[in-house]
Amino acid sequence: MSGANFILLINLAVAGLLAASFMAVSFHDAGRAPARWLASAYVLGVVYSAIEFSIPAFNDARLPVVTAFAVFLGATIAFNGGLARKYGVAPPWTPMLFFLAATTIAVYFVQDLPRQSLTRIMAYQLPYAAMQFVGLGIVWTSRQSRGRLDLILMAVLAASGLQFASKPFIAHALGGWGANPQAYLQSSYALVSQSLGTVFALALALLTLGILVRDVLAEVTSKSEVDTLSGLLNRGGFTRHAELAVHDARRLGVPVAMVIADLDHFKSVNDSFGHASGDRVIEAFAGLLREAAEGHVLGRIGGEEFAVILTGANLAAARLFAEGTRHAFGALPISGLPADNRCTSSFGIAELHVSEGFSDLMRRADEALYLAKNAGRDCVRVSTGPADGLAVVKIGQARINGRG
Repeated sequence: MSGANFILLINLAVAGLLAASFMAVSFHDAGRAPARWLASAYVLGVVYSAIEFSIPAFNDARLPVVTAFAVFLGATIAFNGGLARKYGVAPPWTPMLFFLAATTIAVYFVQDLPRQSLTRIMAYQLPYAAMQFVGLGIVWTSRQSRGRLDLILMAVLAASGLQFASKPFIAHALGGWGANPQAYLQSSYALVSQSLGTVFALALALLTLGILVRDVLAEVTSKSEVDTLSGLLNRGGFTRHAELAVHDARRLGVPVAMVIADLDHFKSVNDSFGHASGDRVIEAFAGLLREAAEGHVLGRIGGEEFAVILTGANLAAARLFAEGTRHAFGALPISGLPADNRCTSSFGIAELHVSEGFSDLMRRADEALYLAKNAGRDCVRVSTGPADGLAVVKIGQARINGRG
């Protein structure tokens, strides 16, 4: 068995494993459509390898050669379809399928040219290069944010397109691609061509697989951080995103404030009107926060407690936000509650100081909320600096002494 035959067998096995890997990813919602197209591309890769391996058994190889070309080009088109689905770009199916038909017909007729004709070799290789550059264009034109893996994918697509375009010249330099199709796998060019194809097919597969897995993990993480009732971040998700927001604000030198809100007498709503009505109160308040603080970090950090990180907002702006939300919520009718019943909320606010971290900011906002509750609820209280915590301690001690 020649080296090219051996590599072809490896290609067949690897293509099958990659197809199975993409199908496994496709079982998850985040990777379903892209992964299925990519899996189909590598299934076609298995078919292509099988046809290539069988060509020496044919006396007239025109039909299997043309079929192998069409199948492999179809694999690159399916791959591009998967890329388009992944990157939110409309798949250019019509031009790609027209290109498949036109180039397959061209390859059929160039079989009559001399075996070592540059035109014949280019007709076979340049369509593959064109499809790789179409894939590059799909990723390039996507409006999605691109990370390091996406940029590497673009580079590998470009390199893969160039290697296909260079193959006619490589074949010429190595003395051609065999005296006939049956002798192709015995040529030096076949060993180089199959090796290059394996390297680039594997690189593209591993990159796209890594990108899909990255997106699946991001979706799982996102779902684990979201509170299902309010649609806002849960406490863990809020803490993670808020810490990042505070870090970025500090790096950029912009102010950042935290607002913590608590729904007043929420337990009495559940006790008097049922938990379904309590859920609607939570949903209504979360909706107000979402509309008023779009683009900021919002979370439900407790049963009836909410928190907001306002990036670029100072203490005055945060207070205006809190007062506006408090008034809007107090006037909001809630489905399932009596028409004359209105819910209220209390707010604590703090602005980040130079010497503080996220935990300090959250502690002061929480202390300010304590002051609001102590003042009779349905109000906003502000922590103007780290020393404000002493006021909370004094109030707490006064309440204890009063009970004594």
